[in-house]
Amino acid sequence: MNDFRKFERVLKAIGNRRRLAILSYLKKHSEGTVGELAEILRLSFKATSKHLAVLYAAELVEREQRSLQMWYSLSSSPHRITDYVLRLL
Repeated sequence: MNDFRKFERVLKAIGNRRRLAILSYLKKHSEGTVGELAEILRLSFKATSKHLAVLYAAELVEREQRSLQMWYSLSSSPHRITDYVLRLL
């Protein structure tokens, strides 16, 4: 049952155009801060953070605290369906 929940979480995470845009940006730039992503997406810092939290919960992105900023990058071990979607972006 756990596998189904993880699969559902991944599908919900990639089923949003803003989150797909985040994944696309991270694929091209390898990493980015919440502020950079918010500016690119033209979203508030708070909304961008929420999208990143969904991606992080689905284990699609990794994060690292550097000084006062949180840096995000694509997961080093993406789910198979995410790997397929990233090839399309």
